[in-house]
Amino acid sequence: MCGDLASYDEEGYIMILGRADDVINVAGHRIGTMEVESALVSHPDVAEAAVIGKPHEVKGESIKAFVVLKKGVEPSEKLVEELKLHVRNVLGPIAVPDEIEFREKLPKTRSGKIMRRILKAEELGLDVGDVSTLEE
Repeated sequence: MCGDLASYDEEGYIMILGRADDVINVAGHRIGTMEVESALVSHPDVAEAAVIGKPHEVKGESIKAFVVLKKGVEPSEKLVEELKLHVRNVLGPIAVPDEIEFREKLPKTRSGKIMRRILKAEELGLDVGDVSTLEE
């Protein structure tokens, strides 16, 4: 599909990376936001996650994750380190978020799709643009 990215591995398998605008370039490695989000959500304490790329002087982009915890789980620095280790074990060191921010909820459309562009705009101090489809 137009705007989607994929790559081949050394054995010829195709890996869908996601949409072109949902890929982060960390030190020359293309990492799909969906991959990192899936790794985070596979942790037993995480209900939802969204990932963005932020400009980084050395790596090109760094990974920032926004995480909603399951009911009854309290955010802590210990949990941040646990989540980073979890992503490292699932995807490898290049995909570990540099930052993890805990949130009560993530911005979503009325149909339930997480609006990463709003998170990115907020993070970078940019205009969030049209939010008419934002869930109330």
